[in-house]
Amino acid sequence: MLTKQTTQFGNPSGTCQVALSRLGKVESGWKWRFRIRRAAELIANTSQESATTRSPKMARLEAALFVAERALSLRKLTQVATLADVKEAASLIEQLNANYDADGSAFRIERVAVGYKMFTLPRLSKWLDRIHDRQSYMKLSPPAMETLSIIAYRQPCTRADVESIRGVQASEMIKQLMEKSLVRIVGEDDSLGRPYLYGTTKLFLETFGLTNLNQLPMADQLSKQPETEQDADLTEDEQPDQQAA
Repeated sequence: MLTKQTTQFGNPSGTCQVALSRLGKVESGWKWRFRIRRAAELIANTSQESATTRSPKMARLEAALFVAERALSLRKLTQVATLADVKEAASLIEQLNANYDADGSAFRIERVAVGYKMFTLPRLSKWLDRIHDRQSYMKLSPPAMETLSIIAYRQPCTRADVESIRGVQASEMIKQLMEKSLVRIVGEDDSLGRPYLYGTTKLFLETFGLTNLNQLPMADQLSKQPETEQDADLTEDEQPDQQAA
């Protein structure tokens, strides 16, 4: 009986050993693949963490830009964050921007006017505009924006220059723009009465994300346009004489 069973079913002990051996190989292979995958995940996570890790110097510079209401120069950032020199400050700004890109941050550091400022991404503006204080301070009425545009492109210019282009009185709009520190008096005109000349401020550049006025859209074309139709006619009349000369 025992012999027949052994012949029919083979060696139970040997069969189990083979099965366990195969199972062990499968389990061993599975563990090996798991360990490889886990190691790859750890390496990837470590690389990502190292890419977005902030050094103490970087953190100090970032904090300074975050709380500053105005743009900060590289020299000022070097002093505030106790850095070696302005080159290190510029390098840290590049690293911070790389970190922001890597982790999908809402922030970006840009150069404006004579320094650097931290901005939120433009695509987030419609959510930020829901904040009442921000909207009431930053938003300009269409007449104010039109007045600001004229001054930005034609500066230095007088109030009469602005009114000749807009066709309406502009003193109230200029006053509002000066209260927001977007426009300032830059001098006096040589004409009768010596009216004030107006121009934009550094805050204007910072607000619109500009380094200088040359970055205004179509700055070359618009700034050289005649101010009135009379000026345009005079310019055309003068052209033949200039060519003849």
